[in-house]
Amino acid sequence: MFSNKLIAWYLENQRDLPWRKTKNPYYIWLSEIMLQQTRIEQGLPYYLKFTTRYPTVHDLAKASEEEVLKLWQGLGYYSRARNLHYTAKYIANELNGEFPQNFEELVKLKGVGDYTASAIASFCFGEVQPVVDGNVYRVLSRYVGINTPINESASLKKFKAIAHNFIPEDNPADFNQAIMEYGATVCTPKNPNCNTCMLSSACYAFTHNEVSSLPVKIKKQKIKKRYFNYIVCLLEDQKVILEKRTGKGIWENLYQFPLIETNKLVEEQHILETIDQHHNFSITLFNEDPIIHKLSHQHLFTKFWIVTNASLEGEKVPISELYSYPVPILIQNFIEAFKF
Repeated sequence: MFSNKLIAWYLENQRDLPWRKTKNPYYIWLSEIMLQQTRIEQGLPYYLKFTTRYPTVHDLAKASEEEVLKLWQGLGYYSRARNLHYTAKYIANELNGEFPQNFEELVKLKGVGDYTASAIASFCFGEVQPVVDGNVYRVLSRYVGINTPINESASLKKFKAIAHNFIPEDNPADFNQAIMEYGATVCTPKNPNCNTCMLSSACYAFTHNEVSSLPVKIKKQKIKKRYFNYIVCLLEDQKVILEKRTGKGIWENLYQFPLIETNKLVEEQHILETIDQHHNFSITLFNEDPIIHKLSHQHLFTKFWIVTNASLEGEKVPISELYSYPVPILIQNFIEAFKF
């Protein structure tokens, strides 16, 4: 039987990960939020940093948003960190530190979607709620033979219903862990281990030679190109100017150098005229070739302009304190390369 084989395989082959050694919903929640759109190898160090710095939901709730964003720095998708902090404060202050114990209440928490709520409900409280992430989509679409695009709005409901047919009522946690682990390590996106797969004889994709075409995905959204010009303003008193990003775009509430965004790559004269018509300052370009920073739906072509003797709006920050500010990894890499 599909579920029995998966669970038996999982109990024998599971990777040794810290969040699999607990049923504490705080730790499960942390791990699931961090691993959204993130490889385990990248997320694990952050999980360990957060559980060391904030061992309870109350500790996380007491932290400032800037502290949380700084610790999250480099993990990307920063709305996850902001939602994490918001929900920690809600649980600590409104729910006396107790997580909801069922899917219906968990999914109401900010930043907690169907997948995360299902994971917490099944792992911590034994609720029969199948999880559906990228790994589960892949295993089920190949094994059952499902052509519904996995990035269509209707796909979650369909795949969750199919998973319900397989999940054992007496062991939902191990089944959910098993199918995700199998997708991550055996039924992989590229070069899956079909020849040694214990499920291959009953797998639709393998028997119909459709492994490479499943799961189906609608063509990705077109990548938008943006052109960023950061003005690194060096002041005489060993300070630089930073500004805080606002609005609902990328990197909300993170800090950056003053930014001039243009609709194409521009030369020094354009920057000079944008900053000050009188040009009473010196300017040099740090990187001749733009640094291309790739996000999920946009590529940022970035130049860093070093300016002295200019007066710009923003917070005057001692260079010695630069590393304490939460900044996008693009800015962090520049700070390290520039060696202030």
